[in-house]
Formats: sequence, structure tokens, C-alpha cells
Amino acid sequence: MHPLSPTLPTLPACRSNLDRRDWMIKLDMAGHSKWANIKRQKARVDAKKGKTFTQLSRAIIVAARHGIPDPAGNFQLRTAIEKAKAAGIPNENIDRAIAKGAGTYQDDGVILEEIRYEGYGPGGVAISIEALTDNRNRTAAELRAAFSKNGGNLGETGCVSWMFEQKGVVSIEGEIEEDALLEASVEGGADTYKLIDDEDTKGAEVFTEVTNLENLSQTLKEKGFKVSDAELRWIPNHTIEVTEPEQARSLLKLIDTLESLDDVQSVTANFEMADELMSVAVA
Repeated sequence: MHPLSPTLPTLPACRSNLDRRDWMIKLDMAGHSKWANIKRQKARVDAKKGKTFTQLSRAIIVAARHGIPDPAGNFQLRTAIEKAKAAGIPNENIDRAIAKGAGTYQDDGVILEEIRYEGYGPGGVAISIEALTDNRNRTAAELRAAFSKNGGNLGETGCVSWMFEQKGVVSIEGEIEEDALLEASVEGGADTYKLIDDEDTKGAEVFTEVTNLENLSQTLKEKGFKVSDAELRWIPNHTIEVTEPEQARSLLKLIDTLESLDDVQSVTANFEMADELMSVAVA
């Protein structure tokens, strides 16, 4: 399964916190580690190209636009700024991004627009793309070309959005004591969690409702967990299993191409793929 796209069961809302512990679901990470490693390697390459700087700056713009331009009272903005500082983005760039989001910085005359694009990859895999652009015609043309060259189709608005649900995701780094994570997740109002234990990374991801993201992140921090990220993601309601090597190659190339575009902020797809096939597809 795409590591950014687990299918999430939910907890019955009527149950108390004591009961919630019995209903907490641990997501199976089997078959996910290979893609997780690839994503991390790609992130390092993107950072060298400067794409990460662009994405993080734009994330600040979006967060400032959607809430007050003060990190003290805007959790998403505070998180975006923390990520930007960790990546080494200068304070003056961060301040400029906040001003752009607040609408108080007009020197460059650029107005960024948030757009969600949708389409289908090889084998009918649903793909959801979040973009931030100053020219929707350019972005649409680049996305359409990427889909066409890799066996997919850029669709109309709404063609796959019904297959995804937005969730809050808190990422944790380091060795995890599962019972402690379970207790903290329940206390923080989480829905589900998954452990990450591959060759170069250990940790967990904890999922919750969008409105509970800040509360969950704070609870996990107070319980001693090292929170490395807190973000909103689109999660598929169901997944498609990819089993053919050629289809796998085309699909992964398509996703990589989409993610390399400057206007693209995130890409989510509803597929599963075995580690063995993943290794062949990216070779």
C-alpha cells in the first residue's frame, strides 16, 4: 500500500475513552517499507534541487491564508514554520511567505491559488493532487502531459475525490513502546495508528479527525513521544492491488513525475504493491 495512503477504519463515536482502547486499530505495515524508503530518498534529492524549499514556503502561505497570520494562534502555520526552519529556510523567507498568505506582500504581483486535481493512473488507480499555482493553465497542462506520458488520464473535478477522506496525521520518530503509544493515542482522541520499522527508520503514524490534529499532537508530545510532523492528508477509502510489473513501473513513474512538478504540493494514490514488485518496478 502507498505509505501515505492507508485505509482507515474509524472508532465508534459513542464509546468512552476506556472503551476506545479496545477498538483502536493498528494498521499493518507489511509491504509498505520499500515505498517509504524510496520516498525518503526522493525527499533528500528534492531538497538538493530546492523543491522542498518551494513546497515549505508555499505551505506557510496556505496556512497563513486559512487562519490568522500568527503562529501562536494558528497550529497549521506554526507547524509549517517549524518544518521550514528545520529545512534551513531563512527567517526573512518565512516572514515573506507569511505576509503573502496574509495578503500584505504584493511586491511580486504573484497570486497563488490552491487547486485540487484528480485523475486515474495505470490500472484505474485513483490519484489526488494538491497544487498551489499562479497559473492554473500551466499547471493543468503539465499535469495532463505527465498523465498522458505514463498511461494515465487527468480527470474532471470530482472524478475521484469521493474515494478519499481527509485526516490529521501525527508522525513520531524513534523506538516505540506500543502499549504506551496505544494509551497516548486513545487519550489524544486518535482513530488508528501504524508502526514504522524498516531498515533506516523507526517510529509511528497516528491518525485522527482533522479538527483533533492539534490536540493529538500536543498529547503525544506531553506523553514523551518525539513528534516530527503533524499534517493533513487525503486517505483513500479503499485500495487497488497492483500486481503487473509494467503497470507498477508506469504508476510509480507517473507519481514521481507528478511530485517533481514545482506547483504540486502533494500526491495521494489508492494502490497496494508488494515489496518484491516495488523493487522490480523502481530498478
